[in-house]
Amino acid sequence: MIAGDVMVEVANLHDPADVIILDPPRDGIHPKAIFKILDFKPKTFVYVSCKATSLARDLPFFVAAGYEVKKVQCVDLFPHAGHVETVVLMSRVKK
Repeated sequence: MIAGDVMVEVANLHDPADVIILDPPRDGIHPKAIFKILDFKPKTFVYVSCKATSLARDLPFFVAAGYEVKKVQCVDLFPHAGHVETVVLMSRVKK
């Protein structure tokens, strides 16, 4: 597992990954980082989002890169609050 600033850590990665789990800040994935992340072309992405509008902005990049949304699940981590986490499972489409 690697945890850290995506702009720093993605430059240090050289091995292929089968699954990449993303949990970006509320603003979503940094525009400069999204293409570097997609270049890894794992079989599966799991995107954990705490802001639906950021998720909605980022998902089309994954779809355009050949990924299909397989499942979306909202998770209420903060009962009695108006916020939910959204977890999206995406798999690379076989062509």
